[in-house]
Amino acid sequence: MRSEGILGNEEIRGAKSTTSKRTKWLKRRERWLVVLGVILHAVYMLSIFDIYFKSPVVRGVDPVPPRFSAPAKRLVLLVADGLRADKFYEPDPEGNYRAPFLRSIIKNQGRWGVSHARPPTESRPGHVSIIAGFYEDPSAVLKGWKANPVEFDSVFNKSRHTISFGSPDIVPIFCGALQHSTWDTYPHDFEDFATDASFLDLWSLDKFQSLLNQSNEDPKLKKLLQQDNLVVFLHLLGCDSNGHAHRPFSSIYLNNVKVVDHVAESVYNLVQDYFKDNLTSYVFTADHGMSDKGSHGDGHPTNTDTPLVVWGAGVKHPMPISSSNHSDRGFRFVDDHVHDAPTPIEWGLHGIERVDVNQADIAPLMSTLLGLPCPVNSVGILPRDYINMTKAEEVEAVLSNTKEILNQFLRKSHIKQSHLLYFKPFKPLSHYSSILDKIEGLILARDYDAAMDLSENLRSLALQGLHYFQTYDWLMLMSVITLGYVGWMIYLVLHVLQSYTSLPGTIFGMERADERNSHGKIYLCGCIVTGMLCLLFLLEHSPPLYHAYMIMTSFLWVQIISQYQFIKALWKHLFQRRMNHIIKLIATLAVSVFIAEFLVNSFTDRKLYTGCFLIAGATASIYLFKSIPWRSGIPIYVCSACWFLSIFTLMPAEIPDNNLLVVSSGAVIIIIGIAARWLALHAGGSKYWQSICNCELKNPKYSTLFYLQALLVALSSLMVYLSTTHRTENQELHAFHQLINWSVAGFSMALPLFSENSILSRLTSIFLGFAPPFLLLSIGYEAVFYAALGLVLMAWILFENTLFNLNILNSSANSFKNVTNHLNLGYDNRSLQLSDVRIPLAFMVLFNIAFFGTGNFASIASFEISSVYRFITVFSPFLMAALLIFKLFIPFILVICAFSAITKLNQVPRMGCYFLVILFSDVMTIHFFFLVRNTGSWMEIGNSISHFGIVSAQVVFVLLLFALTNTYTKNIQCNSAVPATRKAN
Repeated sequence: MRSEGILGNEEIRGAKSTTSKRTKWLKRRERWLVVLGVILHAVYMLSIFDIYFKSPVVRGVDPVPPRFSAPAKRLVLLVADGLRADKFYEPDPEGNYRAPFLRSIIKNQGRWGVSHARPPTESRPGHVSIIAGFYEDPSAVLKGWKANPVEFDSVFNKSRHTISFGSPDIVPIFCGALQHSTWDTYPHDFEDFATDASFLDLWSLDKFQSLLNQSNEDPKLKKLLQQDNLVVFLHLLGCDSNGHAHRPFSSIYLNNVKVVDHVAESVYNLVQDYFKDNLTSYVFTADHGMSDKGSHGDGHPTNTDTPLVVWGAGVKHPMPISSSNHSDRGFRFVDDHVHDAPTPIEWGLHGIERVDVNQADIAPLMSTLLGLPCPVNSVGILPRDYINMTKAEEVEAVLSNTKEILNQFLRKSHIKQSHLLYFKPFKPLSHYSSILDKIEGLILARDYDAAMDLSENLRSLALQGLHYFQTYDWLMLMSVITLGYVGWMIYLVLHVLQSYTSLPGTIFGMERADERNSHGKIYLCGCIVTGMLCLLFLLEHSPPLYHAYMIMTSFLWVQIISQYQFIKALWKHLFQRRMNHIIKLIATLAVSVFIAEFLVNSFTDRKLYTGCFLIAGATASIYLFKSIPWRSGIPIYVCSACWFLSIFTLMPAEIPDNNLLVVSSGAVIIIIGIAARWLALHAGGSKYWQSICNCELKNPKYSTLFYLQALLVALSSLMVYLSTTHRTENQELHAFHQLINWSVAGFSMALPLFSENSILSRLTSIFLGFAPPFLLLSIGYEAVFYAALGLVLMAWILFENTLFNLNILNSSANSFKNVTNHLNLGYDNRSLQLSDVRIPLAFMVLFNIAFFGTGNFASIASFEISSVYRFITVFSPFLMAALLIFKLFIPFILVICAFSAITKLNQVPRMGCYFLVILFSDVMTIHFFFLVRNTGSWMEIGNSISHFGIVSAQVVFVLLLFALTNTYTKNIQCNSAVPATRKAN
């Protein structure tokens, strides 16, 4: 007699058919949700540019012609790229100053101080601040360095002619489209980090000297040089290149300071001998500094403090320090430095008045010295302590500076008022015209002090008004984006509950026929409301992205409202459950939010991970001691691995060079691989290992593959030593070494595809396969971190394997439920349970420790450019950036491969866990969105924005890494006892 089983054969066949339909429906829905998530995060990330990175460039602003005579006929601007203020001003160990010529200028002829740069302290924004007088929209920086993506006015534009020589990355930005300019750059190949780059500065000097010599034989050129309003700009890249390659404490960098001083002296002598009229002004400064580890980008004082020396026509001579010279002690610069900060004693300049400025103040200073209108988008404040003018001319110069900023305010106000249906003006400047009339009256009455005070107050109000209109749409945009993120998270929760759980009444997630009409009404109402809002934006001439934000938010909430029947049923179902289930749900939510908040705080304090892994290791080992025999060694291993990893977040974010440690790490990685290989072959007999081992397949080809991978790790360790030694001794990267490094890195990553498909064997092969490129990109302790991370990922898998085996022991009591769960999601997966939330939460912690374990990669300056020197030394920003990002991704790849293996081990839907990861990441994202600051120091503002961007992008590149690692993990098989359990059921 044929048995029908628990459900009966007909029922099972029907269930299979239904499962097939549901699987196809679920695949379509997952693809749709992934596409929606990528689009949503890409669009909402752009909101940062509309809120905080809105371009400060205002079109249609009229220049203000100066009403004073020009103190100088020409101006020479020398910018030493990457020169730190302290290295320029302080003496060497022998007590000799590195810039004797410029020090003599400071003491005898000109004025000096520190120019404070605003993050991001990169070359392009720094030069824009110096030459154009405003802090460039960071989104423009991202659009390109060689081209000029945003057209803006500058001192060069206003000049009669500009002569410029220097880097191909900087000079074309300002002179490439400038018809009244003469310029030249050296080839990109000259920027080789393996050499002493000070010759680049001498190249600029030689080009300028050749031009002057050429003019003696070219009457047309000589006439051009004799014109008024001539600007000479020499870009000196040597300090920047040498700082990156050799660090700012190296003899090469410090010697480059002497070269820069020599260039300044030579240019001064050439100009004085050529023109012989003493009508030339000179400005020497830097675009940014250099951190101790040879990088820049953030708001650390070593990056923001740059030297400023000004002398020549129209410039005051040195003055002794006087407490009456300054009255604005409460003023803070753009890098949050307090005005009148004490001068270090070792600089030897404490007796001479120091006048600090914001970097953007240099542009109006140069314009005033040449008698030119200020650049129309300049927000710089004319530093009066530098200019040597009569009181009447000084007032006119300050008033010209004020009117230029006021014109920008008026233009922005007019644009806003002409577009908006309801306009809120900036009230403090509602009577600006009467203030201007009063200033003109005071000037006519020769009450220059009162006119000066009133002009400076009006300038301050105009700057506040510019900020007011810069953030005019802030409240509206923040509200729309916040509603959008909340809607996205609710929509994700609904999808997970409908698609990956076994909630009553939602088995297939299909809509009932009687609900379709109501859905149509909801969609129609949603379209009408969205259309009205977009029409309002259209009438106000709002940017296209404003429409995108509103459409995306409206769409999400319409989708949520359309699920009101399911939400209503879910609410009713929740209150029908017993109290212990509700308590368990609340506890799970509390733990999830706590971990998300922990990760938010870890972005500013890496040391939190140390405590996290110390506690996690101890807690997990205690649980395992109670659950399985201690003789298995698993509890001790899990605790040891977690505690070992906890060490790394106590180490400095600035990784010190230690090639011996990198080479030793290769040996450690090989030992770990040997141990894992032995366990894969011999430990499968234990029930706590059998799910992840496959001791039955002792194929010789797998042994050969393992030996080959171990050999490649050893070879990469050897190449670390040979490449670094040869480059240090010979100041170049050997081409043969370069070929081997590229070959080993590329070949080793393909080998894991041919490894055995049991969990332990495949993950060991992946671990060994990505070790060579990571070692070749390492300079210090991060190579040991790679090994420690691999050990912790193995501990995670062993812990989940133990839980899996313990759950199997209890599965017989729930046999019918297990079968039903498998019917819900197919025979390879079961429904998600509340306890499965631990998997995405653990993944997020490990994913972030992979990010922060070896440095604060939330900061631009944390990327160590010397990491790529075993592959390339000739400056190539895109290739170097690609290698640095790839190095950052390698630990992520390990974490995602382990995550994929665990989802297969526990037979939970991987996409369901992925969507939970997205959900928890967005809890962090919305927190960081609220933490974005528009007050305080720009270092704090920049960090808050970078944190938001990192977490938002995390959602996208986790998906990309899932797709990439699927190539390695799709064939992984679990060698478990579950099939037998199913058969018994």
